[in-house]
This record gives sequence, structure tokens and C-alpha cells, in this order.
Amino acid sequence: MRIYCAKDYYHASRVAANIISAQVIMKPDCVLGLATGSTPIGTYEQLIRWYEKGDLDFSETHSINLDEYRGLQPDNEQSYRYFMNTHLFDHINIDKKNTYVPDGTQSDSEKACRDYDEIIRIHGGIDLQILGMGHNGHIGFNEPGSAFGKETHCVKLSESTISANARFFDSVDDVPKEAYTMGIKSIMQAKKIVVIVSGDSKKDIVKKAFLGPITPEVPASVLQLHNDVILVGDEAALSEYYKAVQ
Repeated sequence: MRIYCAKDYYHASRVAANIISAQVIMKPDCVLGLATGSTPIGTYEQLIRWYEKGDLDFSETHSINLDEYRGLQPDNEQSYRYFMNTHLFDHINIDKKNTYVPDGTQSDSEKACRDYDEIIRIHGGIDLQILGMGHNGHIGFNEPGSAFGKETHCVKLSESTISANARFFDSVDDVPKEAYTMGIKSIMQAKKIVVIVSGDSKKDIVKKAFLGPITPEVPASVLQLHNDVILVGDEAALSEYYKAVQ
């Protein structure tokens, strides 16, 4: 695992954007695995700036998102399709027909998951997967549990995840209780993985995920088994990790 310690969130976002930019330049028709939430917003903003300067071309790029709330329409302001359009897709020249997010409107959860696994398969897997990490170690919506969920699946969100996401809704009661998420197997089959972490609140889970035992109780710990992981974090998020390894 390679680690980039940035001085702050802005710097970490720029580092992550550099890695994504290199992937797009080297392989214009690459498949990007994209994440939502507050963590990657700065990275997407930097990519947009470089696109507007003429430094990047996304016309051949495909994207496959990690997850989507179950039950939300794509035009719902809290859906992850809406998030991706607002924070990235509407501002670059990617063809939206080549962007994929799980179908949160599909009531048949088994079909929704099968269809998404097939999308990943026909695109040959993911070249570069972007991940954030929850305070409980979840990646995508792969929550702590007794086993690693391998394929795309429907999950009941933990109380800690619901509480963390409540800031995006009018109240905690409005937060969907289920979501479709890419499985650990698909994530781990990505050729390269970039994990972005920021802030003092992530310092303990970073240490646990990357220095603790590999266990489904800390889903991100499985990343220790991948042969090409880049951890990009600011000083606050990486502080406990560095204390432990020094």
C-alpha cells in the first residue's frame, strides 16, 4: 500500500484528482469506480477545473458507481444519481449513457443486483476504484457484519450510517433504511483502488482498517489484501496510523 499524507482536505483532494487524471489520460476509455458522500466532492471539483482548462477529456470514459439508496428516484436530490450529475457529470463531457448507478427504483432487489453485476462484468471490471470510508469501516454500503458481501446486494443500513447521512436529509426519519451496493468482490477486483480519508474523526478507523485484523466487522480491512491500494489522507486522518507504525 502506498500512502500520501496531505496537509489538508484540499491538498488530499488534489492528490486523488491527480491519480484519476493520470488514469484517464493513459487509458481514455477506462472504467472508473466512483463514490459519493462529502469526501470525494473536492476531488470532483478539481477534475472539473482541469476539464474546463482543457487538460482532461472524459468522452470515452465509463463510470460505475458504488451504491444507491433503495426507493429513491434518480431526480431525487438525495439520490446518488442526482449527486453524481450535480457534482461531476453535468460539468464534464462524459456521456451519461456510459455512467452507471444501481437502480434504486427497482423493487425486485435480486434483479437489481443481478443487473448491476452484469454491467460490471460486460465492462471488464473497474480500472480505478475510488473509495471513501465510513466511521464504522464501511466501504460503499458494505456494512460491518459476519461475512464479506461478495456481489452487488441490498443491505439494511446500520444506525451509525443512517445517523451519519442524516445531515443530508430534513430529518433522520427521511434517510432510506436500505441501499444497493457493489460487493466486496467487485471492489477487490478493481485493478487499482484509491481510498480518500479526511479529518480527525477518521483517525481511529484508518488505524483499525489498515493495521488491525482483516475482518468483516471492519469491511475496509479487506483492502489489506489488495496489491495496488493508495491511501490518500490529510494529517488529521492519518495521525493514529503514523503513531502506530513509528
